[in-house]
Amino acid sequence: MNLNIILRAVVGSTIHGTNVAQQDDRDEMAIAIEPIEYVVGLRHWETTVERTQPEGVKSGPGDLDLVIHSLRKYCRLAARGNPTMLLPLFVPEHGIIYITDIGRELIARRSMFLSVECGKAFLGYMKAQKSRLEGTQGGRHGTRPELVEKYGFDTKYAGHVIRLGFQGMELMTTGHLSLPMQKDHCDDVLAIRTGKWNLDRVLNLAGELEHALRDSLDTGPLPEHPDEAAINNFLCNAYKSGWSS
Repeated sequence: MNLNIILRAVVGSTIHGTNVAQQDDRDEMAIAIEPIEYVVGLRHWETTVERTQPEGVKSGPGDLDLVIHSLRKYCRLAARGNPTMLLPLFVPEHGIIYITDIGRELIARRSMFLSVECGKAFLGYMKAQKSRLEGTQGGRHGTRPELVEKYGFDTKYAGHVIRLGFQGMELMTTGHLSLPMQKDHCDDVLAIRTGKWNLDRVLNLAGELEHALRDSLDTGPLPEHPDEAAINNFLCNAYKSGWSS
């Protein structure tokens, strides 16, 4: 299948500025306009995953994990405020691997995706991960046994919880995501990831961020809902342009 890639960018800890040497793989996301027969015909495609490691093998330091989404799926998830999907809209130039005019327009019009729904999504992901971290939902999360053995808990997972809180708060109060994260926020996440914080300290900060993020849903500058009319207009024009090129 010939995919028309409009944007490919670095995501994950590398772009957050929270990567730890000799621990992290390289995460990338691409957004593509699929051929017309996959939209109006019987064929169907939404996502492809390309990995250095074979399926079922955990990625290691330096390995590439590339996820390619159709533009329609990407816009649907971004409008719901999915934290991972919002990253390409704020990625700095050094994190962009490839981009077309349509990709530039997507970034330029990112405000159409931003709403209170984003804050709710960040809060939902953060609460679920915090519950797993403290062992109140689904058992204490520990997919990285080497970190659990070394520090007593999965410090990388704990860093994700705090990152979501910081980024959710920034987005809800300013309408922007700093990539890499603000230095003091980066420093905290890196301190957590490298075992300088104990679990109680992590959970205390997570609780504070959870309450602050919940309060920001009512006080922030973003609209209640994404601009679906603008998103639909962009999608129609992008696909017509992509198919005619």
